[in-house]
Amino acid sequence: MPEQQPPYLRIADELRRRIAEHEWEPGDRLPSRTQIGQECGVGENVVRRAQELLISQGVLEGRAGSGTYVAKPCQRVRVVRSSAREQGGGSPFGADMRALGKQGDWESRTEAKFPAPAEIAARLGIAEGDLCVRTVYEFLADGRPVQLSTSWEPYDLTGGTLVVLPEGGPHAGAGVVNRMAQIGVTVGHAVEQPEPRQATAEEASLLGIQKASLVTHIQRTYYSDEGRPVETADIIVPAALCEIVYEIPINR
Repeated sequence: MPEQQPPYLRIADELRRRIAEHEWEPGDRLPSRTQIGQECGVGENVVRRAQELLISQGVLEGRAGSGTYVAKPCQRVRVVRSSAREQGGGSPFGADMRALGKQGDWESRTEAKFPAPAEIAARLGIAEGDLCVRTVYEFLADGRPVQLSTSWEPYDLTGGTLVVLPEGGPHAGAGVVNRMAQIGVTVGHAVEQPEPRQATAEEASLLGIQKASLVTHIQRTYYSDEGRPVETADIIVPAALCEIVYEIPINR
């Protein structure tokens, strides 16, 4: 016998259907949870969980003290992940924004000698507490934050060189691949591990999205030709604001 769908998922599907069939239009306020629960034969807590799920997916939006509304559709920013895009110089994010007719920019904050936490040390193949260059980014589309990233590079690799600061010096903003080439390190490949999860309170605040909204957390690590990790990053992409596309180059 097939496993029965949890009640809140059934209610979420029902609310999606009613929105798709234009019973409620973008900007409309939904009936009370009590009313929806009575119509669907479930309790208010089930309706609340269904609405929270749809809020996290950008289908609904909650307004404190006012109720729950059908979210107005917004153009999602396309975020392209591709190794080929690293080679041309300039910012791949900036190119994505120009393709959408938007102004792409980013803000960053770098700490040059930051002790590596255990998880970051493991990803970089260094000891916990070894010094790293840590850079926190907010990527903006027309001034609105649409992506977050925290990057870590081993200080013993770039310390004392012109590329020690990712966003400072003569090679500021050139990207990991091009900056490492300046110190004789050839980046051979990168590994990305994307996982969906809910936004933390801090991430939601920075991105201007609802707490617990769905995001994709991409764990990315660049490796040299010799197999040494030279940079690792945690990239946060909000599902309601961005779509992720992977370009896979084909070698002929």
